[in-house]
Amino acid sequence: MRAESDPDWKGDSHPRQEGPVDLRLAGPALAAWATAALVLDVPPAWSLGVAGGCLVVGVGLLRVGSGRYRAPVAAVLLCVAASAVSAGLHGADVRRGPVPEVARRFGTVTVEVELTGDPWLSKPRVRGDRAAPVGVLARGEVRWVGAEGVGGGEGAGALTRSPVLLVVDADVPAPGVHGGAPEARAGWLRLLPSTRLRLTGRLAPPTTTGDRTAAVLRVRSWPPPDIASPPTAPQRLAGRLRAGLRQATEELPPDARALLPGLVVGDTSRITPELDDAFKATDLAHTLAVSGSNLTILLALLIGPPGMAGLAERRGIAPFLGLSLRTTAVLAGALTVAFVIVCRPDPSVLRAAACGSVALLALATGRRRSLVPALATAVLLLVLYDPWLARSYGFVLSVLATGALLLLAPRWSEALLRRGVPARLAEGLAAAAAAQAACAPVVAVLSARVSLVAVPCNLLVELAVAPATVLGFAALAASPVSMPLAKALAWCASWPAGWIATVARTGAAQPGAGVDWPGSWPGALLLAAVTVALALLGRRLIRHPWWCGALALLLLLAVVRPAPLTRAVTGWPPPNWRYAMCDVGQGDATVLSAGPGAAVVVDAGPDPAPVDRCLRELGITRIPLVVLTHFHADHVGGLSGVLRGRSVAAIETTAFAEPPDQAESVRREATAHHIPLTTAAAGEERRVGPLTWRVLWPQADAPAPPDGPNDASITLLVHTAGLRLLLLGDLEPPAQQELLHTPQAGDLSHVDVLKVAHHGSAYQDPELLHLASPRVALISCGTGNPYGHPAPSTVAALRSAGATVLRTDRDGALALTGAGGPHGGIKVMRD
Repeated sequence: MRAESDPDWKGDSHPRQEGPVDLRLAGPALAAWATAALVLDVPPAWSLGVAGGCLVVGVGLLRVGSGRYRAPVAAVLLCVAASAVSAGLHGADVRRGPVPEVARRFGTVTVEVELTGDPWLSKPRVRGDRAAPVGVLARGEVRWVGAEGVGGGEGAGALTRSPVLLVVDADVPAPGVHGGAPEARAGWLRLLPSTRLRLTGRLAPPTTTGDRTAAVLRVRSWPPPDIASPPTAPQRLAGRLRAGLRQATEELPPDARALLPGLVVGDTSRITPELDDAFKATDLAHTLAVSGSNLTILLALLIGPPGMAGLAERRGIAPFLGLSLRTTAVLAGALTVAFVIVCRPDPSVLRAAACGSVALLALATGRRRSLVPALATAVLLLVLYDPWLARSYGFVLSVLATGALLLLAPRWSEALLRRGVPARLAEGLAAAAAAQAACAPVVAVLSARVSLVAVPCNLLVELAVAPATVLGFAALAASPVSMPLAKALAWCASWPAGWIATVARTGAAQPGAGVDWPGSWPGALLLAAVTVALALLGRRLIRHPWWCGALALLLLLAVVRPAPLTRAVTGWPPPNWRYAMCDVGQGDATVLSAGPGAAVVVDAGPDPAPVDRCLRELGITRIPLVVLTHFHADHVGGLSGVLRGRSVAAIETTAFAEPPDQAESVRREATAHHIPLTTAAAGEERRVGPLTWRVLWPQADAPAPPDGPNDASITLLVHTAGLRLLLLGDLEPPAQQELLHTPQAGDLSHVDVLKVAHHGSAYQDPELLHLASPRVALISCGTGNPYGHPAPSTVAALRSAGATVLRTDRDGALALTGAGGPHGGIKVMRD
């Protein structure tokens, strides 16, 4: 019995009085979770054997066993038995039926598919010099397979229930939609879950193992897909409400327009890749998913602030209206059901509702430690209902975050309070740090990166998430009744939503926002060990404010990385650098210094993130000109990364607009940023600061290049600080030979630096390499690329001509300093 003199004692009736942590249900829940994850892939006979053995032993312990651990061990065994049965049956359902059999033969079938989730756009991917066209992906269940899939006669078919992943290419028309690829994609994205489609497609085995997918169904354009039955009434209602929210946000600033649907109902269709990368870099991506926090915020608005739901002085909308606790509970249940309907009753939403209800109960009663059994019960029931959740990263993160808020956050908050930290700040800081500590190892597996700005960014957005969510839901609810009112509420919500986006962009823009980490489970275990060590060290350091302040300052410097300090510690970027070749993988992105903070950028690489990171490390904020040598994706795919947060005066391209889709994407990007687009031609001479250059190729009157876009590459001869640099783009031998017969050919002799054409491929003109005779040859290529770049023959030819050959796949990013001429020295620095 604890005495009233105990400083932690709050009284038996106090709603925040904590008892000992009850872990009795944690063991059975974890055992069921692990069993489901392991048993899903085994044959049903094995899973039933495991279940039978555990059942017999568990019942035997209960009947004849004795001792302190009899009941806990029996509970674990019985939960393992139940989980094995459930997982075995669910796994067998995915593997049985005609769909997996036809998929093993890569057969083409006519099927009826019921959509089980919202369609979404595939991420743009660069494959070599081409960008894979953006298509539509969707989860569905095959409910009927035509005769060709079951071997029956004409008109025959078979009923089934097999989960599939639909892959819809850009040229496949959407049901009932006529038009080009943009209209088709928009039509597919408007389809609602529970819609049943009749279509023809080719089945293939799933590309990944271990998830709930029996096959991949690539939809054919002929015969055109058709709607067999419309969506259900709840899904139509959810669709109308979500469409109303999108309409209400149409006139908002771009960030708020994109964020609000994501914050409210997880609709991320408007999130740009740039903004998505910012949220991932700051570990704020959870705000864009349907999570338990959404429901918690809504129910807390109904019930009142933490710890007061059971008191006479309770607050919130319910007591303001004079509602009893029983009526309030009914309304809370109805609100939960409405939340599930609007956000779609798929497993992820059900998981969010369950975990959100647990978190809400913790907030309402203040008895966080005693709610561990409630969390364990939620995990156990969810895993038994849907064993595939046992392998879901989202489920793992949800449970870890909720558990951290229940167990770690209160202790850390009390420790901060004892050190004089204000209560609100202590609670917010403890919650953000606890959730980050628990989830960071799993996030590291997914992203191979650890964010150093996650805790401050989550703390800064905490106050904005609740008003943005509440006002967003209010706009959603008002949209069917009064669109002007919905737009007014959405406008109010745009302010906190804009703040969240600003925090994400600012955090992600810091040079030290994250550090690379092994993206594997051993790496996760290592990070967990480091986290535990830091937590134990923190208990000691918190008693020494000066040490805490010093470490906080060091962390701030590591994140901000002031250029003078970074250069002094790492030597990168070197002072007075003239030319830099970014490490962007299998692609090209080079930078010519045009003064402090300014540079001319030649090509942008295949992806936005690497070139953006390179320019940030070089301290580039102003770009007088971006030169895109040609429109292959490995040279222009990262253009948005170059433009991100920088002042760009103009973009110059080749006149040969092939491939057309990439040329169009460049035009769209330039138009969106109000940047003029110009065309380069041989003979053009320009100067920016210490830089001067001349365009050597392509000729204005040249016919269509024989090798397509490669031979249309803009070729530059650059002069800076006495250095002569020849940048060849991706020129192939035909264009290289023609270049030798132009009036400018004499200028190619004995250059200081050669940017080797086409990533050092074997297709080089020996005469041009001999004429150039560079002192330094730089090759941009990706590690382990499938093309064999750079070719050994090219490297050998350059070295035999006396050149020092450096390549990004082995040497990383490169920067040159020094001066040209016979007596000038060129220094090469590696990042």
